[in-house]
Amino acid sequence: MRTYAAIALAAAVAAAAAGQAPLKVGSKKFAESAVLAELMAQVIEARTDYVVDRKLNLQGTMLCWEALRTGEIDLYADYTGTGWATILGRVDAAPDPLRTFFEVQRVCREQFDVHWLEPFGLNNTYALAMRADRAEELGIRSISDLRVHQRDLRAGFGSEFGERADGYRGLRARYGLQLGDVRVLEHALGYEAIAAGQIDLMDVYSTDGKLLRFDLRVLEDDRRFFPPYHAAPVVRGETMRTHPELADALALLAFRVTDQDAQALNLMVETDGFSAQAAARAFLELEELVDAPRESLAAERARAALQRARRAPAKVALEARTRPSFFATLSRSWRQLGTRLFEHLLLVLAAVGLATGIAVPAGLRMASQPSLRAALLALAGVVQTIPSLALLVFLIPLLGLSMWSAIAALFLYALLPILRNTCTGVLGVPADLVDAARGMGMRDREILWRVQLPLALPMILAGVRTATVISVGFAVLAAFIGAGGLGGFIVDGLALNDMPLLMIGAIPAAALALVSDRLLGRLERALEPTR
Repeated sequence: MRTYAAIALAAAVAAAAAGQAPLKVGSKKFAESAVLAELMAQVIEARTDYVVDRKLNLQGTMLCWEALRTGEIDLYADYTGTGWATILGRVDAAPDPLRTFFEVQRVCREQFDVHWLEPFGLNNTYALAMRADRAEELGIRSISDLRVHQRDLRAGFGSEFGERADGYRGLRARYGLQLGDVRVLEHALGYEAIAAGQIDLMDVYSTDGKLLRFDLRVLEDDRRFFPPYHAAPVVRGETMRTHPELADALALLAFRVTDQDAQALNLMVETDGFSAQAAARAFLELEELVDAPRESLAAERARAALQRARRAPAKVALEARTRPSFFATLSRSWRQLGTRLFEHLLLVLAAVGLATGIAVPAGLRMASQPSLRAALLALAGVVQTIPSLALLVFLIPLLGLSMWSAIAALFLYALLPILRNTCTGVLGVPADLVDAARGMGMRDREILWRVQLPLALPMILAGVRTATVISVGFAVLAAFIGAGGLGGFIVDGLALNDMPLLMIGAIPAAALALVSDRLLGRLERALEPTR
């Protein structure tokens, strides 16, 4: 199975041969965004000579938006409601769908030189859903009906929905809701939680594929709170000017993807185990937007799955669907696992190696300069308090949407344990040994290198050991900015609620941390001075 890393490498080579930079298509970390990114990428590849580099599964709206503005990506798909509330920061209610689109399009072009092209057609707005039997039992059909039972209902909302003005925060004000039990859940896990009866109410997107699978009642938005969320290509102005054929290629997708099409495509990725790439290709082939359909069993299966979901969505919900087992998923992902493991190791080794090369000399100097020691330890401690994803976002404008941002973040997190242990190790050398060395005529530099440093070496290595284990864990977050590593499996597994896929990332990461700790622990004990 070809990995995105291999695709990106091939794209870069082809672009270099053609003398042009590849077009970088991004997506957020959920199935529909990845499918829309693939639709754009594959149409561009089929209808132009441009080379495409995919940067999928980026963490959240603002990361994609900042990556677009800084040129780390050239285009991605976003939603008019998101543009209105999150990008433009509007707190007033969005007008009708057409006016919302034109206002977002106008302001983004004038203020940011970002172009919103013609929408795909689907309207993936927010909605609230309950299990059908539970809603029937309580007589709930609209959001207003929730107020009668709100203290007894258990709600599970995604973190983004819970914080957004066009999510629960605004919904609560519009409807006068005071739900008694509100939990924060990963969106994909909400369906399993509501099916198991662990929650009564959840936020959904109107084009969620799982609405075809689970027996849910989508509640009527009787006060018309949720704004329109029409998806559209969002492109940098500079990209539009330097790639004149891009607009014509993307226009082929305008108003071609209905809400039902989006549900079917999402179902293929979230439940049936198809990749976003395969689902998008099946749609383009059925819509005759690319060349003749591929003749392969996998392509035929993808087209058949999409046609089945389009023709009879009611039957899709009744079909028994089981994901591949852990070992089947592992067999399918074996080559990709090797690539991502190598990327993970590279991130960790580069970050810890760089941190060791800087923190050890700094720690040695700190030992003899108390004022410097206090300043550097305080600075390194402050870095540790910055949330890891926030630190990654801060570094993107400086180092780009790449592995260098991830290495820089890991490097900053690795500094504190190495700095502290180096300084502590040197200061922990008994004073009588230092005095004895000085009495033998050794200079301070000789004492440092021949007495203090050898005796402090096990303590220094303990700091490197701690930094390495921390870095192995934090490195999974590199996948949220498209920087590779084992976190890619974890991100995909969370987005698709695919436990085997998630475990393929989590188990090797945990094993890598344990092996690193064990090996460095043995080295640390071997370097302990004999008594």
